[in-house]
Amino acid sequence: MRPDSVDNADLDRSACMEAATSSMNDDETTIFQLRQVVDRFVAERDWHQFHTPKNLAMSLAIEAAELMEHFQWLTPEQSWQVADRSEKKAEVGEEISDVLCYLLALANELKLDLSTALEAKMVKNAEKYPVHRYRGLFGPEDPAGKG
Repeated sequence: MRPDSVDNADLDRSACMEAATSSMNDDETTIFQLRQVVDRFVAERDWHQFHTPKNLAMSLAIEAAELMEHFQWLTPEQSWQVADRSEKKAEVGEEISDVLCYLLALANELKLDLSTALEAKMVKNAEKYPVHRYRGLFGPEDPAGKG
């Protein structure tokens, strides 16, 4: 049995559809609003029954692989050029959106506060990779940091 959906998910249907079809942008849209849009989409289709953490994690990995396909075999320079090709950028945007939808759906099902989780992870990362030791290096195996 699935736990209740996102807290305060009784978002008015017309308000949710307005949010889903309006021009949302990163400067004005909150993570909570994005979670609500995904939750409403899933609920309207009665898909919560299929949204187990296992299924969502697998779907997230599959969509991430589809995103990687757009960059497979490109040089690093060519990968940057994707941003300059509107059709390719739109295709990549769709794959990124698929990844985000599954990530938000998984957070919804697990009742995981993404902001809290990200903040805690960044604190751990800052401790693991202190600026004075890793600035300009990709990690502990970077040859430029040896010596």
